[in-house]
Amino acid sequence: MTGVVPVASSPMASPQDRRSSRQGGGSRGSNGRSGGGSGDNRGQRRQGGGRSKGQNPDRRRRPPDDAGPRNWGGVARRAAGRLEREEAEDRDWRREQTAERTTRPNRTPEGHSDRLRREAVDAVARGVRPAKPARVHRALEREPLPDVPKRHPDVEVALRRAMGDSAGSRASAKLREAARAFDDERFNDARRILNSLVENAPEVVEVVELLGLAHYRIGNWKAAAKRLEVFRNLTGGTEQHPVLADCYRAQSRWADVDVLWTELRDASPSAALVTEGRLVAAGALADQGRMADAVRVLERGWSVPKRARDHHLRRAYALADLYERSGAAPRARELFRWIASRSTDFADVPERLRSLN
Repeated sequence: MTGVVPVASSPMASPQDRRSSRQGGGSRGSNGRSGGGSGDNRGQRRQGGGRSKGQNPDRRRRPPDDAGPRNWGGVARRAAGRLEREEAEDRDWRREQTAERTTRPNRTPEGHSDRLRREAVDAVARGVRPAKPARVHRALEREPLPDVPKRHPDVEVALRRAMGDSAGSRASAKLREAARAFDDERFNDARRILNSLVENAPEVVEVVELLGLAHYRIGNWKAAAKRLEVFRNLTGGTEQHPVLADCYRAQSRWADVDVLWTELRDASPSAALVTEGRLVAAGALADQGRMADAVRVLERGWSVPKRARDHHLRRAYALADLYERSGAAPRARELFRWIASRSTDFADVPERLRSLN
């Protein structure tokens, strides 16, 4: 999305940022990609089937073969780590881990905090002006998510099954090349490589996910949504829901944003990921001029954490922005001051505080 994945680019980028990304290679916007607070855990059932008490498959521990930067998605990061190891090493253990799909590391990798802070500004930019009335789109018909994420073979095994041993090995090398291009923000190069792979491996989740995120970073919202819908169906998980929802947000497909937010909220995979989805949902409401509803989405379940992490600060920033725009200056000032007490140079908080004093 998120972030491939992953959060690849922010699900909360502004239209201006997206246009800049399309013209020059762009930066995230995974969310301004956005982010805090704990996820809503009250939804213990998904549409189409129940889940046994306490079962939460998306909360499982990240396998140790995670590799690659945070702005890749969980699947791509794990694939990168596996592709760098010998084929025979820990084969049985790794196959058991392929279905364990989480989304974000618990700690922000070094060097990314500044980017995350910039994203907080981008995350609220789209709602400054309500969207113009547009044709009402019905939500797409989707199969309900399964109770447990689907199992898939190791990426090398999947590529060899789809393309044969020799071609599959070459495809693995190309996938690594595409991942490097994506990491370098050469998104068109990554897309070109992945387009050649997806034709022969349309159900290899790592290929589909990274291609969807490459389209997202370029600003090809429809193409990105198409691939990430396939990713959702292949994995049965919610890992890229914030990115997918933001693709629909960019197209003013509000019903699809609502459906994906509900799925993510009910699955409640992690606080950071749920926060990204929450920011997209609130941003979509702000885009429609529904400021009170947007505030309620961000306020629900919010409390000042004892230990503030990036996703807490990003959620607080978005909520403070909505307070200010809604005329609740004292509340906005209080939240901006709290953010400043945790991070003296977070986004444009110092300037926002000066304007409120």
